[in-house]
Amino acid sequence: MKVVYITDDIYLQHNTGSMHPESPLRLKAINKAIEPLHEFLIFKSPIKASESIIEYVHPYEHIETIKSISEYGGSIDSDTVCSIDSYDAATMAVGAGVVALDGIRSEEFERAFCAVRPPGHHATPTQAMGFCLFNNIAIAARYAQSIGYEKVMIVDFDVHHGNGTQDTFYEDDSVFYFSSHQAYTYPGTGAASDRGQGKGEGYTANFLMMPESTDSELLDIYENDLPPCIDRFKPDIILVSAGYDLHESDPLAQLNITTEGIRKMVRLILNSADVPFVFFLEGGYDVNALGENVKVSLEEMI
Repeated sequence: MKVVYITDDIYLQHNTGSMHPESPLRLKAINKAIEPLHEFLIFKSPIKASESIIEYVHPYEHIETIKSISEYGGSIDSDTVCSIDSYDAATMAVGAGVVALDGIRSEEFERAFCAVRPPGHHATPTQAMGFCLFNNIAIAARYAQSIGYEKVMIVDFDVHHGNGTQDTFYEDDSVFYFSSHQAYTYPGTGAASDRGQGKGEGYTANFLMMPESTDSELLDIYENDLPPCIDRFKPDIILVSAGYDLHESDPLAQLNITTEGIRKMVRLILNSADVPFVFFLEGGYDVNALGENVKVSLEEMI
């Protein structure tokens, strides 16, 4: 299986401040952890996504807001910070998805892992939040449709619900949003009763795990709930919001998921459909565990 790993040093320049959990150390730990896999991976650099591609999801005003705050550095809210290089990093986080999808379309590789910062799944079309500036995976879904993948499935296993991704596609029957996340935590969205509306009804599926849930609860979702959704929707491609803060070591969550549990979950996702896969890094704030968990994900992808 040909797997591409897409990253760039620009992502290390997105400076969130010395005490912020979403730090450049995360990416450094991942790049170190995956060194033993280099011979099995294709490496590519992202491009800077054009504003017209970002506008598949975010209006011009939102893009200008991120650009202007990044010009001098500043905070959007207490969690979400821009430094001088943040706009460039954010446009290249989007651009990683473009490179991944173009390469899959041209059959250069079948699977991609986009090791990007800043993450994306909390960014709504009009609001940056939760460490996220642009919604990388939502834009990728629209870009995928623009190059011929009509039905796009997004699987989100980050411990926090991807409210921005859900908002983007809530009334859309061409993008299926499937999320597993911890109950009673940030951002407080993603109830099991949220199933989409209008023609999008039935194309959003949320599965909540109680605090202290273990591998068995997680794997039950991916073994028994994901396959029927895929069988019914029949996606042309699957994009994955890969947030590793579901791990037992994570300081921002309360689940008891092991690295082996994450490996099995990734395997279940990859075995669920014979389609291309693109993974986008989201959360994961214990840096050593993060590196190890991305490594096992890549091993399964290979």
